[in-house]
Amino acid sequence: MSEIEPVEHLYGIESGRYDANDDWQPERVVAFRITKKTPRRIYYDADLYRGQPNIRFVNRQAIEDKGEITRRSGAWWEPDLQLYVKPPQTWPPQPGLNIARLKAEMAAAHPDRGGTEAEFIAARARYERAKAVTP
Repeated sequence: MSEIEPVEHLYGIESGRYDANDDWQPERVVAFRITKKTPRRIYYDADLYRGQPNIRFVNRQAIEDKGEITRRSGAWWEPDLQLYVKPPQTWPPQPGLNIARLKAEMAAAHPDRGGTEAEFIAARARYERAKAVTP
């Protein structure tokens, strides 16, 4: 009899959206099942709703070193644009976040000011999420 291997996941944040009943569904943490690990890559199923596998991969060393990674080929609306090894602990954002600080961090991360595109995308996502939940 073979041992059953535990299922591993990478985590992302799905932005808020309206469902089929026109009810607002707030942002939430979602889990992506890891399908395969190699020395260089981690493959995962990015499909959440269609029921058909959508296998993508990330650099294994980069995500294991930092605990998170921003996909270079990702779009801002994809919940796997920013992936985490562990579920984000501070989710959902708490009211009273310093919006001005997040906006300044976003501006500082802009490529025109010496940041990278990935850093800017991640900073903008943090700013937009905080702005959406702060009254």
